[in-house]
Amino acid sequence: MAEQRTLLSADDFFRQYSNKDRRYELAKGEVIEMPPPGWVHGGIAVNIAVALGSFVRQNGLGTLVVESGFRLTSNPDTVRGPDVAFVTRERVPAEGPPREFFPGPPDLAVEIVSPSDSAGDLEIKVSEYLSGGTKSVWVVYPDSRRVVVHRPDGIAQTYGEDSNIEEPELLPGFSLSLGEIFGS
Repeated sequence: MAEQRTLLSADDFFRQYSNKDRRYELAKGEVIEMPPPGWVHGGIAVNIAVALGSFVRQNGLGTLVVESGFRLTSNPDTVRGPDVAFVTRERVPAEGPPREFFPGPPDLAVEIVSPSDSAGDLEIKVSEYLSGGTKSVWVVYPDSRRVVVHRPDGIAQTYGEDSNIEEPELLPGFSLSLGEIFGS
C-alpha cells in the first residue's frame, strides 16, 4: 500500500515553520528544508540587495525583500523564498506588506546558487516563478561568476564578469555590474 502524504497549505506552513531556526520552502504542499547558505552566498546576496534596495528606494519603485516567502500557487500550495526579491509599488497592498507570505510572485526573483542546489531544482524554481507571473529571474552562479537572467518569453541571457545587468521594464535606469555583485 502506498504511503499517503499530508500536504500543507501555505497558512499551515507559515504557522508550523516560520519560527524555526532553519530555512524551508513549500513545493506543491511538501516541505523542503534548505541548508543555511555559505559565506560567499551571503555576501553576494548583500551586494545585490544593497544596490537594488538603494535604487528602488531612491526612485520609489516598490519594495525589496530578502529571503521572504511568496505564495506562487495554491491547491497544492507552493511558497518560495528567493534570496532577493522585488515587488513593484503598484502590487504592494495598500494596507502595507503582508505579515505572512506575499500573495503572488515577486516581479524580480534572485536565486544565488549554493553547492547543495541541483540543476533540476533550479530549473523547477525558475519555471515556478515565471509561470506564476515573475517578470525576471536572476540565477547567480558564484563559482563561474556569471548571472543568467530568465524571462517569461523563454529567453535566457547570460552575463559574464565584465557585464552590467539592466532591467529597463522593471527598474528603468538601473544598471549593476557583475563586479559589484561578486565584490571585485
